[in-house]
Amino acid sequence: MAKKLYFGGLSYDTTDDSLKAACDQFGTVTSAKVIMDRETGRSRGFGFVEMSSDEEAQAVVEGLDSKNVDGRTVRVSEARPQENNGGGGGGGRGGFGGGDRRNSW
Repeated sequence: MAKKLYFGGLSYDTTDDSLKAACDQFGTVTSAKVIMDRETGRSRGFGFVEMSSDEEAQAVVEGLDSKNVDGRTVRVSEARPQENNGGGGGGGRGGFGGGDRRNSW
C-alpha cells in the first residue's frame, strides 16, 4: 500500500523532480509534489512524496529526515490526513451579525 510522506524545510529551489530524485534511491516514488504559493509561484518550503510501499516510505524517513536536500536540512515524516474544516476558506462563520439587529439603523 502506498504511503504519503511530508517534507518540511525544503529549499525554495527544490522542484518536484529534484524531490523525486532524492527519494528514488529508497524505492519506487509514486508521486512527488512541492507545494507552490499561488500568488508568487514560489515554493512554500514543503511538499509531499508518495512511496509505493510502507517499507520504502520508512526507508525515506530514516534516510532523509534531518539530512541535506538541495542545500537545506529537511524534516521528513508520515503525512497526516488532511482535516476537513467545513468547506474551503470560510468555515461557515455566517453573515453580518445576528437577526435582531438587521434593520435597527
